[in-house]
Amino acid sequence: MPAADPYVPGHGNRRFAVRSYDLALDYKIATNHLSGRAVLEIEAVETLDQVALDLYGLNVSRVRVDGRQARYTHRERKLRIALATRVKPGGRLRVEIDYAGKPRPMPSVFGPVGWEELTDGVLVAAQPCGAPSWFPCNDRPDDKACYRFAVTVADGYRVVANGVLEGRAKRAGRTTWRFRQDEPMAPYLAVLHIGRYVGTQAGARVELVHPRGIAVGAGTAFARQADMVDLFGELFGPYPFERYTAVIAADVLEIPLEAQTLSTFGVNHVAPDWENERLVAHELAHQWFGNSLTAATWADIWLHEGFACYSEWLWSEASGRRSAAEWASEHHRRLALLPQDLVLGAPGRELMFDDRVYKRGALTLHALRGVLGEVFFPMLREWTTANRWSTVTTPAFVAHVQRYTDADVAGLIDAWVYRAALPRLADSPPAPRVAGWA
Repeated sequence: MPAADPYVPGHGNRRFAVRSYDLALDYKIATNHLSGRAVLEIEAVETLDQVALDLYGLNVSRVRVDGRQARYTHRERKLRIALATRVKPGGRLRVEIDYAGKPRPMPSVFGPVGWEELTDGVLVAAQPCGAPSWFPCNDRPDDKACYRFAVTVADGYRVVANGVLEGRAKRAGRTTWRFRQDEPMAPYLAVLHIGRYVGTQAGARVELVHPRGIAVGAGTAFARQADMVDLFGELFGPYPFERYTAVIAADVLEIPLEAQTLSTFGVNHVAPDWENERLVAHELAHQWFGNSLTAATWADIWLHEGFACYSEWLWSEASGRRSAAEWASEHHRRLALLPQDLVLGAPGRELMFDDRVYKRGALTLHALRGVLGEVFFPMLREWTTANRWSTVTTPAFVAHVQRYTDADVAGLIDAWVYRAALPRLADSPPAPRVAGWA
């Protein structure tokens, strides 16, 4: 069967789409044991005689389809469920899967991804293919669904998952935390945090979740998290979800990572320096570019990382530091000294997280801004509004931008995105009108 996305071979299936996931999980931290029931509402895209889902390292004990026991096999990271009768395109199935075991990261060409035990808790960092490490899924970035989570852990631990906390209930020394994520979400963006955390409000819709005793307010990299939300809302359009949460784990983490409605940081990212503050801005920007608007294929990852990197430069300028034009000039000089062997719009899976994807993607947007001038941000706001909670492609972005200018957008994108040679950086565009944020 052809890969759903060649950047993550063996993952995903294009014969069907999952419309919703309902995950009921019970986790014992001391033994790293997870018991789960996943209920998936599935719609056939092609005629189906089986459903093949992604699930790694966990043991399936029962599968039911539309309430009836179903035959299945589970090997080589695939759970294959036989259907009693063929399902035509548009037909719906309700699939219930009971499973359990000791979850662990999923091996990949990017290193181990997904479920990760901490010193005293758990985090999930699933980009790009770690979701099967903790629940059965159709692991494609373009197969978005709604989610419900009910996660039971020992009292004293806090659970954080995507979306909105609906409530919690205690029983016999354990607490069940319930979340809902109504806006469609790709499986790799589903996340789970379990730890001894407390919460600090940072604005009406922003919460910082962190270990007790770790300061996250004034004098830290998170001091202006709420201001960043306001600025990006002004530049990119309204924040696309109900709430935003930044989780600061008690452990040191090499890099932070975004997920839908929240981001993950290590305790080492709290220190108040520019390197950490830019990462706080970067992960927040992914709520618009990567989470609400998700690239249909991983080859277009610049539509996530280029936009988030450029957002760092915009925050720098708005907060009274170096301008976006200055950052662009510096990083263009640096890229010019590096090998010219990366094609931004097709980096290949070995280079999809190469720093050149981030910086060249940001430079592409800076070049577009130079062409569009004052309509650059209205163009971005319309882009995020028109494609909210859906998937996007580079050709769709080109067509969208072309509506705002008579300049050759396709030619500009071709030079920056589909050619290896680094184009010349045109004269810097005027600074954005973001006065008052410093």
